[in-house]
Amino acid sequence: MKTIFLVDDSTTLLMSMSAILEKAGFGVEKAVSGEDALKKLNAGIKPNLMITDLNMPGMDGISLIKEVKKLSQFRFMPILVMTTESQQNKRTEARSAGATGWLVKPVKPEELLGVIQQVAA
Repeated sequence: MKTIFLVDDSTTLLMSMSAILEKAGFGVEKAVSGEDALKKLNAGIKPNLMITDLNMPGMDGISLIKEVKKLSQFRFMPILVMTTESQQNKRTEARSAGATGWLVKPVKPEELLGVIQQVAA
């Protein structure tokens, strides 16, 4: 079973996304901040894909992506950014940091699962 790591400061979003992904047969790990995500990755979780929010207190999504990509075991892990932002410069910045793709909230479940199939197949 593939494991998806969700990173978002919204507990409501984490709950709804977890339900969608678990129903689709994925394992789900969650973190409420960039710092929490790094702590969990360093503690040994091994996700196949990470989906992170862009705007979070403390470490934002782009900083998190840069830090994750420094960890050798996660250098090639696909990372999706899911955010309300849609500006091209933010997308470019995320891609430069190592993001694989971009989803604009709210994301329909079928759209989310379709993108996951593309990047984590």
